[in-house]
Amino acid sequence: MSVSTSSPENGPEKNGIAVVTVDFPPVNALPVDGWYALADAVRAAGRDPRVRCVVLTAAGRGFNAGVDIKEIQAKGQSALVGANRGCYEAFAAVYECAVPVVAAVQGFCLGGGIGLVGNADVIVAGEDAVFGLPELDRGALGAATHLARLVPQHLMRALYYTSGTVSAAELHRHGSVWRVVPREELHAAAMELAREIATKDGELVRLAKAAINGIDPVDVRRSYRFEQGFTYEASTLGVADRVRDGFGKEGVR
Repeated sequence: MSVSTSSPENGPEKNGIAVVTVDFPPVNALPVDGWYALADAVRAAGRDPRVRCVVLTAAGRGFNAGVDIKEIQAKGQSALVGANRGCYEAFAAVYECAVPVVAAVQGFCLGGGIGLVGNADVIVAGEDAVFGLPELDRGALGAATHLARLVPQHLMRALYYTSGTVSAAELHRHGSVWRVVPREELHAAAMELAREIATKDGELVRLAKAAINGIDPVDVRRSYRFEQGFTYEASTLGVADRVRDGFGKEGVR
C-alpha cells in the first residue's frame, strides 16, 4: 500500500511531468495515513521547479473508493476526525498544486475520489469509469462541493440523494471530462495531455494556475469544510454509526 511519485520519460527535467500513483488494494479505499501521503506527494510534485504538470493516477481496478470505512469502524471518532482532515488536505493539495493536475480515472471513482477529481484541473477517463457519492449509504456526508464541479446543480442533488453514479461518457457530455478512451489507452491519453501542458513556460503555467484558482466562483476549501461539519454531527448523533453498521450486510444498502 503506497503513494508513489515517478518521473517517466527521463524525468521532469526532460518533460516536466510528475506522475503520482495511489495503490491501496483491493479498492483504493484510503486510510487516514493514505490521504496525508497523497497530499504530501502532490504538494511535493508541485513544489519541484522542474515540474509543469502532475498526472494523478491509481493502480488496480478502480481509481478511488473513498475512505477506509473499516478503519473508522475499528477506531471510532479518532479515525473519523483523521479521515475528515486527511481528505481535506488531499483535496486541497490537488486544488492548490502550483501546476495543473490531470486526473486519469479508471473503474470506480467514489466518495473521496470525487473530491480529488473535482479539484483536478482536467480529467481523462476510461470508458469503464463511473463517478458518484454513495455517502448517504455509508453514514457520511461531504464532497457535494466537488460533485457540483462535475455536473449541473440539480443532477448533483439527484446523484447525492440517491447515491447514484454517472458514467464518464455523460460527464464528457457535460464538459467536465476532457476525453473518454478505452481503458488500455488511459495512461497514454493522460500523458499526451500532460506533455502538451508541459510544453508551456514553467513560470507562466504556474501563474496561470494561480489566476484560474483566483477567479473560481466557489471557495472549495470553505464549502467542503462546511459539509464536513455535518458529517461529524451525524456521527455525534449516532446516525453515522447506524448506517455504517448496516453497510455491506445483505439486504441493506
